[in-house]
Amino acid sequence: MIPRHNQSTVPELFLLGFQLLHRSRIILFLGLLVVYMLTLTGNLLIIILVSVTRCLHSPMYFFLSHLSSCDIILTTTIIPNLLYITLKNGRPMTVSGCITQLHLFSCSVVTECFLLTMMSYDRYVAVCKPLQYVTIMNFSFCLSLIVLSWILGFLLTLIVTVLISHLTFCNSHYIDHFFCDFAPLVQLSCSDTSVVRTVVYIIAFPEMVIESVFIISTYFCIFLAIHRISSTTGRQKAFSTCSSHLTIVCTYYGTIIAIYAVPSGEHSSGMNKIVSLIYTIVTPLLNPIIYSLRNQEIKTAIIKLLQYIY
Repeated sequence: MIPRHNQSTVPELFLLGFQLLHRSRIILFLGLLVVYMLTLTGNLLIIILVSVTRCLHSPMYFFLSHLSSCDIILTTTIIPNLLYITLKNGRPMTVSGCITQLHLFSCSVVTECFLLTMMSYDRYVAVCKPLQYVTIMNFSFCLSLIVLSWILGFLLTLIVTVLISHLTFCNSHYIDHFFCDFAPLVQLSCSDTSVVRTVVYIIAFPEMVIESVFIISTYFCIFLAIHRISSTTGRQKAFSTCSSHLTIVCTYYGTIIAIYAVPSGEHSSGMNKIVSLIYTIVTPLLNPIIYSLRNQEIKTAIIKLLQYIY
C-alpha cells in the first residue's frame, strides 16, 4: 500500500492576518483595495504601452513588461485573499490551497529576481557597449533570457512545493501571517522538515549570491563607464537610463534580504508582516510609478495614449 504522505491531521489552516479592531480593519481594507486597483492599473498600463507603442519596442521595455506581469501575479496571489482576511479578521484555508498560494507567490518572486538580473545586464550593455547593443541584445537573445527566467522560476519553486506537499501538518493550525509564506507554513508541520529546509537553502542561497554579485558587478562597470564620460550632460543621460532599475533592485532585494536572510528569531512576527507588505504589495505598486516618473519615453507614450482615447 502506498503511503499517503500529503494527508494532514488538521482539516484546514487558519491565517490570522493583522487581527485589528473593527474600525482599523475597514480602513486597512479600503487602503489595500485602492493599492490593488492602482497596482493592476499601473502594471497593465506598462504592458499595454510596451505592446502598442513602437518607440517602446526595445529590450529594456520588453523586460519591463514581463516584470509587470510578475507583479500582477504576485499581488493577485496575495491581496484578494488578504482583503478577505482583513474584513473577517482571519481566514481558514485548506492545506492544498495554502501550498498553491505559496507556489504562485514564490514563482513570481524568483522569476522577478531573475528578470531584474537580466535587466542589469541589459543596462550594462547599453552603457558600456553602446555600439554593440543592438547586436548583443537582439530579440532572440532577449526572448531566451525571459523564457529562461520564467522556466527557472517555475521549476525551482516547484521542487520546494512538491517537498512541502509531502509534509504532514498536525501542530497548531494557526498561521500568524497574512499569506502562506514558507517559514510559518513549515513550522506547523510535525514531519521532519530538515530535507525541505536544506533544499531551500541549497536553491535560494546560491541564487541570491550569484544574482547579487552579478548585479553589483554590472553596476560597478556602469559607474566606471559613466565616470569616464567627459560631459556632465552625458553622465546624467547615461545614469538616467539605469536609475529606475537600480531603485527597484535596491528596494526589492533589500526587503527580501531583510525578511529571509535574517534569522527568524531576530525580528518579531509584526515586523515580519510589515517587511513582507513592502515587497508583496508596496513594491509592485511602485515599480510602474518609478519607471513612469523617471522615464520620458513612457511619459510620452502615456500622453499619446490618453490623447488617442480622448
